[in-house]
Amino acid sequence: MEHRPFAGRRLICFPHAGGSPYAFRGWGSGIEDCEVHTVCYPGRADRMAETPPHDLRALAEEIADEVRSGADGRPTAFFGHSMGAMVAFETALALQGSGDGPSHFFASGARAPHLMVPSADPRRTWDDASVGAALLALGGTDAAILENPLFAEVVMPYIKADFRMLAAYSCPEEKFLDCPVTVLVGADDPQVGTDQAARWRETSRAGFSLHTLPGGHFYLSDAAPFDLITRSWPPAGSPGPGTSLPAGTPGPATGCG
Repeated sequence: MEHRPFAGRRLICFPHAGGSPYAFRGWGSGIEDCEVHTVCYPGRADRMAETPPHDLRALAEEIADEVRSGADGRPTAFFGHSMGAMVAFETALALQGSGDGPSHFFASGARAPHLMVPSADPRRTWDDASVGAALLALGGTDAAILENPLFAEVVMPYIKADFRMLAAYSCPEEKFLDCPVTVLVGADDPQVGTDQAARWRETSRAGFSLHTLPGGHFYLSDAAPFDLITRSWPPAGSPGPGTSLPAGTPGPATGCG
C-alpha cells in the first residue's frame, strides 16, 4: 500500500481465490485522489506462516474488525474480484451493522452471492487435479507451473483452501447493501455470464450498474478499470455516475474462482 494521507477517499481491494496483494500492484497510483489498500488473506505472502482460511464468513468478520479499527473518516469503497467479491460482500454486511459500511461496492468477475450453491463435500470436489483444471480454464495460469514441485508444496495448499472455502459458502437472498453496487465482468469470462453478474442488482438498496469489459475472467490484469472506478465512484466535487443499466434474472449457478 502507498500511504496517501491527503487523498480524499480509500479503496480496499479483495483478491481472487489463491490471490494476494500482488494482484492489485500499481493500483495506488492509478485512481485519482484515492489511497488503495489490499487485503492479504492468511496462508500467503506476508501471512504465509498462518493457516489458510476455511470459513468465508468468519474471514470477513476478521477483516471487518481490521477495517473498522483503521477507519479515519474518509469515504471507503470495496473492490472484490471473483472470490474476493464474496469476501468483500460479507465484510460490508458485517460493517453495516455498526454504521461503518462502504460508500460504494465493486464486484468484479463474480456472480451474485445468492446464486452460490454450496458443495456437499468441498474437500472431495476440489482436490489438486480439479483445482489445477479450474485454474487453467479461468486463464492466467501457465500449465507448466502446475508441475512445479515448489508450486505444489507452497502455493497449491492455499489455493485449494480458498476454492474449498468458496465452495462451502452460501448466502440467503434477503441480504442487502446500503451503498451503490457497480459490477464488472469480462465479455469472454468462461465462469461468470453477464446474466449471473446482473443478479447483483438484487443486493443493493442504493443503485446498481453493470459493465461488460473486453477480456476473460482476469480482464483486469490486462487493463485495470481505473477510469470506470473513478466514473462510478467520483471524488468529491466531481460529476456523479451515469444511469444504471438493466439487469436480467437467470436461475442459480455454481462455481469457484
